[in-house]
Amino acid sequence: MNSSVFDFLLTATPADVVSVDFVADWARHRTRTAGFASSLDRAAIAGFDGAGTGPAFLGGYQEALHALVPALDPAELSSMCATEGAGARPSTMTTTVDADGTVSGTKSFATLGAFADRFLVIARSGTQADGRALLRAVLVPAGASAAVTPLPTLPFAPEIPHAEVTFDAAPGELLPGDGYADYLKPFRTVEDLHVVAAVLGQLVRVARLAQWPAEPVEQLLALFAAVRGVGAEDPGSPGVHIALGGIFARLTALRAELEPLWAPVDPEIRKRWERDAPLLGVAGKVRTARLATAWRASAVSRSW
Repeated sequence: MNSSVFDFLLTATPADVVSVDFVADWARHRTRTAGFASSLDRAAIAGFDGAGTGPAFLGGYQEALHALVPALDPAELSSMCATEGAGARPSTMTTTVDADGTVSGTKSFATLGAFADRFLVIARSGTQADGRALLRAVLVPAGASAAVTPLPTLPFAPEIPHAEVTFDAAPGELLPGDGYADYLKPFRTVEDLHVVAAVLGQLVRVARLAQWPAEPVEQLLALFAAVRGVGAEDPGSPGVHIALGGIFARLTALRAELEPLWAPVDPEIRKRWERDAPLLGVAGKVRTARLATAWRASAVSRSW
């Protein structure tokens, strides 16, 4: 057993997960990471074992969901169902959940939806006194009451399947707390951290297989250490969002610095990386808005 995730990334033999059989991939990943308590460490290992950015992302995505909702069965694949035709804003959500956890409505974009054992659904349960939507989080098992329609593959990371999911009075389990403040809002941060961890793990894999110099590997591991540190904090903290903004900025700069080292990398690996690069820009506008909000909330001037 390696003494730390850093030792693992530096010495273990990478697996070659290609995400053809998602259930088998998840089972292998759980066995591979059984000795690691941190979901961020496990996300980095998922990236290290992934044959491309798509498989790396899926490992990070699953680890993020299980970190957000520890009650999820570790053996099950899960899918967040928040986005609807008009987006994922609370004011536009039309999917409803009643007091006993019965869910009705359509979610337009659910990652891994066709393969999930359980859906984490964000649904409207009423209206607050100020007129805002009251949201709840519900765990809904896949089954006859959840009709799944696969969506066309995207031009980047085509290994990642997405689906539309329609719930027709689907029985579910209401989770405690507010659906927006306790689940949807923090998941954006939790997912970002886990996906970055997975991407860094994959880049360490590339660096080792292509025998890059030591210094870029040091930089990758140092950035991963920053992810681990930020991940130990409250995902709702403005300071966390500011630090996460710095992590994304450093990742962008580091990717540019690494560009010359890709020349000797296997052409197929390089081609997949270039094809899937847009994945790292998904939700970029949301992150930018979140960062600006965090700076305002911190009441700290940026002019020093």
